Amino acid sequence: MAIKLYKPTTPTRRHSSVDDYKDATSKRSLKHRVMIRKKHGGRNSAGKISVRHQGGGAKQYYRQIDFKQNKFDIPGTITGIEYDPNRTVRIAVVTYTDGDKRYMLLPENLPVGAAVVSSRSAIKPELGNRMPLQYIPAGMVVHNIELSSGRGGALVRSAGAGAQLMGVEGEYAQLKLPSTEVRLVPKNCAASIGQLSSVQHQHIRLGKAGRKRHMGIRPSVRGKAMNPVDHPHGGGEGLSPIGLKHPKTPWGKIAIGGKTRQQRLSNRLIITRRKNNNLNS
Repeated sequence: MAIKLYKPTTPTRRHSSVDDYKDATSKRSLKHRVMIRKKHGGRNSAGKISVRHQGGGAKQYYRQIDFKQNKFDIPGTITGIEYDPNRTVRIAVVTYTDGDKRYMLLPENLPVGAAVVSSRSAIKPELGNRMPLQYIPAGMVVHNIELSSGRGGALVRSAGAGAQLMGVEGEYAQLKLPSTEVRLVPKNCAASIGQLSSVQHQHIRLGKAGRKRHMGIRPSVRGKAMNPVDHPHGGGEGLSPIGLKHPKTPWGKIAIGGKTRQQRLSNRLIITRRKNNNLNS
């Protein structure tokens, strides 16, 4: 992807940028892989708001991504690249030799016409290929990583993301994730070769509140601007400080840097925490 800038004809245009979408080759989606995405405005089954600041936005269709890629040892060809409104990375149309068509996450620099294959055994570690971690050479960058064999990729699925395989020892492979966390993953879990596309996505500037509304994100109000009955930060005269030892959420929990991770069984698989460590040890 590339970022497109406009002449500053308005104050918004002066500070905004957009994706040029020139890398997307397909304009029509696969009908059998697309479904309407129903929106709930952050409300649960009782109609109560359970997630704040959600609602509205442009209509979206959900593309069913093949995170498992379980058509083993059947070669496929990249026949199209599409934009997906539900994720930051581009998606690719894979046409297999048996005629089946599926969506997969697109690695960076994988062109239309390239061949990809998924296998449970050792194959060539080429861009876009998928195999268990135990057969991938150490030092390679991977994405769409499984946490449990056969359940589909769960880690490293956003634009420009890639994890580095540090090595395989015993029953586990050691991965350095984009967050700088180093953790163990069972070596029989599959991963795809390469870094994901849309590396420049993080540099896009929305420029105005309206683009956030199009994304389905509603405005948020500062706690300091509320009354004491509405928020722990509320009340006071004029521009009052928070006045608490720690910033709080509306429900009184510690916010901004508070440790939220619970003691879980997966703690033993984490070798090194991420650098901005807000996690429990």
